[in-house]
Amino acid sequence: MRVSLFITCLVDQFHPEVGLGMVRVLDRLGVECDVPLEQTCCGQPAFNSGCTAEARAVGRRFLKAFRDSNTIVAPSGSCTAMAKVHLSSLFAPGTPEHTEARSIAARVHEFSEFIVKRLRVTDVGAVFPHRVTYHDSCHLLRELGIRDEPRQLLGGVRDLELVEMATADTCCGFGGTFAVKYPEISAAMGGDKLAAVDGTGAEFLVANDTGCLMHLRGLLARRNSPVRAVHLAQILAGEVTGG
Repeated sequence: MRVSLFITCLVDQFHPEVGLGMVRVLDRLGVECDVPLEQTCCGQPAFNSGCTAEARAVGRRFLKAFRDSNTIVAPSGSCTAMAKVHLSSLFAPGTPEHTEARSIAARVHEFSEFIVKRLRVTDVGAVFPHRVTYHDSCHLLRELGIRDEPRQLLGGVRDLELVEMATADTCCGFGGTFAVKYPEISAAMGGDKLAAVDGTGAEFLVANDTGCLMHLRGLLARRNSPVRAVHLAQILAGEVTGG
C-alpha cells in the first residue's frame, strides 16, 4: 500500500520528529509513503478566524497538492477534521472544487485511525516501559469520533502502563487562535488538564495533535514538571527515551 502524508504546519515548522515517527511506523507496517512537496496548510487557522477568502485560497492549494493521492494520512486530528469536515464548505455546491474537496475528504485519515481501521493493526512492535496518560484532543474526539484507536495502539505497546486521567476528554485550552485571543482562559484550562495529569502519576502525556502538545508542553516547562508531552507516533516509532 502507498499513502501520501499530510505533514501539517506545526509538524513541519516545529516538530518534524512527529512526521519522521509516523514514517517509521508506517514503513515498519509495510506502507510506502510519499510527501507531496506542494503541500502547505489545510486552511484551518484562517477558516477558524473567519477569514474565508484566505482559507479558500489555501484550500485550493491543498486540493492541488493531494489531487492524485489515493490515501492521505495526517498526524493531527484537527487538520484531518478540517480536510474531512470543513474544506468542502469553502466552495459552492456543484462546483468542481466542491466535488474535489468531498472526494479528498473520503481519502484523508488520521494516523491512529488509519493503522487500526484500515491496516487492522493494534500492535506495531513498540516497547515503552513507562506510565503514560492520554489526552483526547477536541477535533479528534468530537469531529472525527476517534477515541478508542489511540488507546488500542497504546495498549499494544509492550511494558507500557496506560492510566486514564479524570478529564481525558476535556479541552486543554489550546484551541488554535483561542490561545492567542484569550491567553488567561487558555492557561487556566491547561492548568486544570495538568492537574488531572498529575493525578495519574504518569511520566508521559500522550496526544495526537501537535497544537495541544505544544500548549501543554509549554505549561509543563513553566512548572518545571518532569512529565513529558509526546505524540503517539513518537512512542510507536520508539523515538522517546528516558523518564
